[in-house]
Amino acid sequence: MRNRRGKLCFLAVTLLLAWGTKGVAGGFRLADQDAFATARGEAFVATADNASAVYYNPAGISRLEGGDLRGGIYGIYDDISFQPLTSAANHGKTYHSQDHEAAVPQMFCSYTLENPKVGFGLGVYAPYGGQISWPDDTGFRTVGTSGSLTYYRLSPVVSWQVLPSLSVGAGAMVDYAELDIEQGLKASPAPLINYFRFKGEGWGAGYNAGILWQPHEMVSLGATFRSQTSLRLSDQTEFQDMPLIENKTQRAAWADYTFPLTVVGGLSFRPTPKWNLEFDADYTDWSSFGNVTLHQSSPPFPLNPTTDIPFKWQASWMYEFGVTRYFDHGWHASAGYVYSETSVPDAHYTPLAADLARDFFSVGAGKQFGKLSFDVVYQLGYGPPHTVRGSEPPSIAGVFAGQTADGTYEFISHAVMVTAGWRF
Repeated sequence: MRNRRGKLCFLAVTLLLAWGTKGVAGGFRLADQDAFATARGEAFVATADNASAVYYNPAGISRLEGGDLRGGIYGIYDDISFQPLTSAANHGKTYHSQDHEAAVPQMFCSYTLENPKVGFGLGVYAPYGGQISWPDDTGFRTVGTSGSLTYYRLSPVVSWQVLPSLSVGAGAMVDYAELDIEQGLKASPAPLINYFRFKGEGWGAGYNAGILWQPHEMVSLGATFRSQTSLRLSDQTEFQDMPLIENKTQRAAWADYTFPLTVVGGLSFRPTPKWNLEFDADYTDWSSFGNVTLHQSSPPFPLNPTTDIPFKWQASWMYEFGVTRYFDHGWHASAGYVYSETSVPDAHYTPLAADLARDFFSVGAGKQFGKLSFDVVYQLGYGPPHTVRGSEPPSIAGVFAGQTADGTYEFISHAVMVTAGWRF
């Protein structure tokens, strides 16, 4: 029976991998991995009481009973707007990003033994992802016109309940990413065709660990750590710059990216069995995005075989608060709030990330139907206007064109997430 349940978990995750590897969403880091947790503003590291603990805190797996399979989808509509600093240059026009809708699936499965109290989990999810494109007349064409990141992670974990009040967990992370970015080589795409594009894909690996401690029936403390993952993304560059480069040209190319480590700590307070309040602090070390070097195989003049891309991003925090009220007959309702700091300094701002401080508000509900469960959440995201001044052109093309990312950016998003679960 245990072997059949393990095969069931593996089959479910494999099917999700085959279906979901092209899913991307607005933004870059995707913290939304379970509808119940997202309804609580992602404040779940000290609760971690379903199979999505594979992501939120693997230590929680050993505190479950039997098997748990959870899968869902995060659907989002977002809009990023941009207005140049000198409105007279474009007659006060406001530009909007051109990719708005996306959907990202995720699935988690766990099984916990009774004696010893050891749990095993497996998950596939997208910790990062994004897709954005801009019109050609924004004034930052040589800074960036479009970008797409598809990123998936397969994560097996194991958890051990050391004491009735203390659990620990750890696991591996196997990552796959595809990156596709494009910029212009001149300020305008006409009358002479010009563009530069890089596409790459690659694999990486890392690890995660977590701890869950309940010193009192009303209080639970949790923390989780996810390591950096380094990936060499390799495929090709594609470019054309008439009249210097008449025809579309392709060259083998690669670049090394180090995706950041994250640390989350939180406290859950449960004054009665019907209430659960939690506050989490979530740290992401985006300084791993320092300088990235793009390598090309024998590009024609005027392109260089190596190009340094100065990201120089900075570490940032998310502060998360959530509350859940449990009702009779298996019902529960939750609400949450997240404040997310910006990670991209103005000096090296890029419209392909368009990062700014954001507020997220969520409300959701769910019900347990015997062995089955269902959760749904609505999330509203808002990034108030952020004005960038003094940014540097990230490339020689930007220097020659006199273009930067300077301007005022604003963000709004609407998202719905649905998760279904089965205890077995």
